Amino acid sequence: MQEQAILAELEAAAGQLGVKVSYEALQASVGMGGLCRVRGEYRMIIDNRSQVGERVATLASGLARIPELASALAEGDSPKVQLSQAVRDLVRHYAPRAG
Repeated sequence: MQEQAILAELEAAAGQLGVKVSYEALQASVGMGGLCRVRGEYRMIIDNRSQVGERVATLASGLARIPELASALAEGDSPKVQLSQAVRDLVRHYAPRAG
């Protein structure tokens, strides 16, 4: 699967989960961006100068930390968002490890 298609699928999944994704100019000290909560809602802020692969990694890592999606993937359940197997495996790869 091409990176651009993976990115589009991750962005769609974020939208289905109610996560706002924005691309903004971030300072180098912030890194490539990540997941945060603003007024109780999840938001992904990604550096608009990042390459597609970096955007994929940042978005997959952030989505892996959303409890609803993370627990569904860990238990093998079908989350309320439809993900291809490749994207499902990618998000699992970034899931925080217990222990």
